[in-house]
Amino acid sequence: MLDLVETKKEMVTKFDAVRIWGSDSAGWEFVSSIGASGGLLLIWDETVFKLNNCYKEDRWMCVEGVVVKDNFYCAICLVYGPLVRTEKSSLWEELSYITGLCQVPFCYLGDFNKILHLEERKGATTLSASAEDFRTWINDMELIDLPLNDRKYTWFRGQSCSRIDRSLVSLGWLEVYPETCLKGGPRGLSDHCPLIMEDSRIFAGPRPFRSLDSWFTHEGFLRMVNDE
Repeated sequence: MLDLVETKKEMVTKFDAVRIWGSDSAGWEFVSSIGASGGLLLIWDETVFKLNNCYKEDRWMCVEGVVVKDNFYCAICLVYGPLVRTEKSSLWEELSYITGLCQVPFCYLGDFNKILHLEERKGATTLSASAEDFRTWINDMELIDLPLNDRKYTWFRGQSCSRIDRSLVSLGWLEVYPETCLKGGPRGLSDHCPLIMEDSRIFAGPRPFRSLDSWFTHEGFLRMVNDE
């Protein structure tokens, strides 16, 4: 699944989704930007994830469905956090409500526009009240903040650096995918670096080569292998 924050697009078409994903098996949902501000986009492979429901507000979008291979019913919520404390409080209430509505394992990810620890912002000496609100919400929701071990910050602007992008998963998520991990991708033109969430069991390496002995008894098999 590909999650994009601050798309700055008022409309996303199937053509857009297929062009970004690279295949016509792409499913997608989006939240429109307001002019050139905001905008959210989720794209996934419909042969891998089957959508059941989608819920949206200006600052978040939740897709609820099933991971086909594992028959895993879950919800993924893309978040673009506001800057103002009162707006953040409203966001936490909305996300708490949607979690109760879906009643499945959850993954929240995106730009929360808030740090949790002093070391997550360069030069920080105190935590704001909204940071404490954020920490309280995570604890109340029993979410796990996936560690980002390969870099310290995810957002850069001039001399300012912060880790405001993160992925929060429920205990039910980790029961099915206990090896879920988070790493940073290479930073391009954006002032954010991309985050890559994966199950290390799936990406442990290439599958071993297997063959059937009967193939070697076929008259043209070795010639075909040599030609290839």
